[in-house]
Amino acid sequence: MKKERPIKKPEKKQKRKKTTNTIKTINIMKINKLILPIMAITLMSSLTTFAQTSIAHINTQVLIEAMPEMQSARAEIEKLAKSYENDIQTMAAELQNKVKLYDSEAQSKTEEENRKRIEEVQGMEQSIRQFQGQAQQDIAQKENELLEPILKKAKDAVIKVAKSQGYTYVLDTTPGSGVILADGKDLLIDVKKELGF
Repeated sequence: MKKERPIKKPEKKQKRKKTTNTIKTINIMKINKLILPIMAITLMSSLTTFAQTSIAHINTQVLIEAMPEMQSARAEIEKLAKSYENDIQTMAAELQNKVKLYDSEAQSKTEEENRKRIEEVQGMEQSIRQFQGQAQQDIAQKENELLEPILKKAKDAVIKVAKSQGYTYVLDTTPGSGVILADGKDLLIDVKKELGF
């Protein structure tokens, strides 16, 4: 039978492991001593920058709707739209009268005459559709033409008031603009004063 020998534990390796762990702990502590002050300085400078940033808000839709120029622009657009609407109604009435007349006379006309009349009515219908399309384009163009200077004037006034009051950001609180919280200063009253109303 063989004698069993007691297993020797390597004491040096365990001591070496302890030493390595101690060195790692010391290195981490040194790193923490260096990193923490750097992080604190960075955080403080970020807070200082944030504190210097001031934010205001305004509902530009309400502002633009309240501008006197907008009232006159709206009246001009409505006048143009009404004019086109009257023209289209007149054209539609002419078409309707012609269709009634042609329907009542269809029995007494030849097939060739009825075919020409149908083509004439179809041509009139197409003319009315083209006129409606052109009217919509003209109204949209006039609206853009009238709104562009109003929007520019409103934007310039918002920027002027914001800068004079020291705001670095102005958020638009118009519904659908994506602003969730608007607890900052509302510039609407000040901008209305700037615009003189």
